[in-house]
Amino acid sequence: MKPLLAITMGDINGVGPEILVKALAHPGPWDVCHPFVVGSAPVFEEVRRWVPNCPPARRCHSIAEARMGGTFTPVMEVGLDAPVYDPGQLDPAAGKCAIEWVKLAVKLALEKQIDGIVTCPINKEGIHKAGYTFAGHTDLIAEMCGTPDYRMCLFAGAMRVVHNSAHVSLRQAIDLVQTDRVAISIRIAHDGLFRLRTPRKRIAVAALNPHAGEAGAFGTEDAEIIAPAVAQCQQQGIACSGPYPADTIFRRMQQGEFDLVVAMYHDQGHAPMKLIAMDEGVNVTLGIPIIRTSVDHGTAYDIAGTGAAHEHSLLAAINLAAEMAATKNAGETPAPQ
Repeated sequence: MKPLLAITMGDINGVGPEILVKALAHPGPWDVCHPFVVGSAPVFEEVRRWVPNCPPARRCHSIAEARMGGTFTPVMEVGLDAPVYDPGQLDPAAGKCAIEWVKLAVKLALEKQIDGIVTCPINKEGIHKAGYTFAGHTDLIAEMCGTPDYRMCLFAGAMRVVHNSAHVSLRQAIDLVQTDRVAISIRIAHDGLFRLRTPRKRIAVAALNPHAGEAGAFGTEDAEIIAPAVAQCQQQGIACSGPYPADTIFRRMQQGEFDLVVAMYHDQGHAPMKLIAMDEGVNVTLGIPIIRTSVDHGTAYDIAGTGAAHEHSLLAAINLAAEMAATKNAGETPAPQ
């Protein structure tokens, strides 16, 4: 049976609704899963003018109805009326809807009523103005799942990155380079590869300092903090190595030497991945008990409402979530911890 995936609409004034209708106009999502939208049916219909061949919205009120799409797109709402569609404009009401839609999707996933969730982008300023304190989707989802150890990841085909830290200042990110935390990042990365059934699971760990510290000339963190974490995980049977200089490690992965890189902070991992696969990257949350993927871009207010947004990242996120759900449903044995 194809997995049932909830796709949250995100901030309605960003590109989320547009990429959503464009993605669901493709046969691919319907071939690999039963997709349904958690969001606003009226906004979906308004945006569908760009893609009239996308199946029209129909409100659904149960999981059984959510499985019935194809000739129509099931849309589940949460009792909130979305504000007037005003692309490109920051609106706290849109931020509130975006968060409540995510919360409903996570609740359904935790209750095992659905197989996974895919999220369209939210605006952090918008959700903060709506009264929420979360840094973004990932923190909210992890809190709802009761998961203290989770990681943001970027996947783009054979290019995969797990981040030791994400939405914190660079100063905080450096402080979070701790042996235990890096070891957890490596184990979470290995578990992700294991559950995706990748043929090989070679993990490379990026250094914090230039040239991996150059034998202490440029810092001792790599030798004193990161290397012990790598050794600890190697002793547990994980095929990891490093730390390697960050200026070459991603090219080495691209050339096939590694299957995943553990980056020490947000931009260390994001910059090369977005250079290589800006439109095809998928944001994956690992370490939580549910499947969650997302587009690898923001709300893009500057092009919202113009019809110029690309749906490629959302299509990749749907495909990956469906693949992860199929693997999970097959009863994969947990990776070593």
